[in-house]
Amino acid sequence: KPLLGEGFPPADPADPNSREAIQPQAGQVLFPDSSYKTAQALRDFNNEGLPVMIFANWRGFSGGSRDMSGEILKFGSMIVDALREYNHPIYIYFPPFGELRGGSWVVVDPTINEEKMTMFSDPDARGGILEPAGIVEIKFRLADQLKAMHRIDPQLQMLDAELEATDDTDQDAQEAIKEQIAAREDLLKPVYLQAATEFADLHDKTGRMKAKGVIKDSVPWARSREYFFYLAKRRIAQDNYISQLKAADSSLDYNRALNVLKSLCTVDWEDNHAVLDFYSANHAAIISKINEVKVAAIKAQIDALQKQLGE
Repeated sequence: KPLLGEGFPPADPADPNSREAIQPQAGQVLFPDSSYKTAQALRDFNNEGLPVMIFANWRGFSGGSRDMSGEILKFGSMIVDALREYNHPIYIYFPPFGELRGGSWVVVDPTINEEKMTMFSDPDARGGILEPAGIVEIKFRLADQLKAMHRIDPQLQMLDAELEATDDTDQDAQEAIKEQIAAREDLLKPVYLQAATEFADLHDKTGRMKAKGVIKDSVPWARSREYFFYLAKRRIAQDNYISQLKAADSSLDYNRALNVLKSLCTVDWEDNHAVLDFYSANHAAIISKINEVKVAAIKAQIDALQKQLGE
């Protein structure tokens, strides 16, 4: 969406007094109509058996009273439901200088569908529930800033020492020192606020997101097309093998089936191109392994039935 858009709710044909309205809509914000459209598109793509690429650049959901009456909560939850039920790979990518904030992160978080959803980011993108200015207002309020000033700034430390040494009966001297302290604090406030905001912004950068495990990898925009091309082809082939393994042995879950493929793989598991080439070159060996798993599962079922009959 552009920086500023407009919605056009039509007039009610049954009410002669109603008329078309023009509602301004901010960019990078999910409104009831765009939320419903997103959820519906995801359901359509799922029915068509398509992998999905989401370029995430939202600052959150619209939360005004008009949007609440427009059922923004219901339509936002429809996005979560559509992602939870999705049966094909989903890639969420933060484009350069994009950001994902607030409730919009919540509805596309990979924990909704860990088997299918993976999140990536350009090195220049940002992500976090609160923006840096909001974090500073909560975690580093004015009182905390003043404490930091008096702990770090040499001039304030000197003024504090002078105030401590001043006789309590000398009110004029104390007031003069307090005025100097207040003036110094006012001078330092913008500097400390800017430093705190920059520090909070460091927590939203791609390196920190990867270290915390909320994204899988940092993918620069310049090589994103190649990266996601091989990733998509690899995931399609990989999910096909995993489905066959789970069908061969009903006791296998996604992670155990994936470990079977990992045990066969002789190349770097994180290199999508190399793994895709391995799948192509060793298709017969993988199918043979799937047949072995199927035979072993049937033998285990026979053994279990024989034990039951013996009892």
